[in-house]
Amino acid sequence: MSRRLLPLVLALLATSASASERPSRADLQKALALHARSVVRVIGPRSAGPGIIVGAEGQVLTSVRHVGLEAAQVEYDGRKLPATVVLAHAPLKVAVVAAPPGTYPAVPVRVATESPAGQWLIGIVPGRGKQKDRPATALARTAPAPFFDVNLALPPGSPLFDTQGRLVAVSVQRRGRGCRALPLDAVKQRLATKVATP
Repeated sequence: MSRRLLPLVLALLATSASASERPSRADLQKALALHARSVVRVIGPRSAGPGIIVGAEGQVLTSVRHVGLEAAQVEYDGRKLPATVVLAHAPLKVAVVAAPPGTYPAVPVRVATESPAGQWLIGIVPGRGKQKDRPATALARTAPAPFFDVNLALPPGSPLFDTQGRLVAVSVQRRGRGCRALPLDAVKQRLATKVATP
């Protein structure tokens, strides 16, 4: 199990932070393209929802509500693939599942040790009915650590991107007209602890 997590932890450690400015139209289109390429559907015993491919070997970051105790399915490229749950953390409301070995389109990531509060972020709001998914932007707001809030109506498991098209957080809970999100730094710390534990 740790062999599937180690490359993901190393990828998260190799990133750095930078300030964000208000996203341009090009930034929004870049986030939409990344979303279309790397977002999958995670299917558990009681719930299903989005997840984002964060590891080229098939690791998917999602909401803990979309997984079972040991297994889930990942719907990718028109196929439902069996997936192993390698991390499910109820207090952080986040999970990582591993699809079968292969090569997957992982998104670029940015891990910041400081709070994202006050930074512009981009999310892809799901379309309703015949409406298409649309990119939208909002400022991150403070929330109880390690979480932050953002005024984007994103379902749990949805990615949040910075202005350079890098994944910075995942939505873990709907809150009114917005969502609560978990930054990647909290995920990295939990993964590193899991890899270090025999």
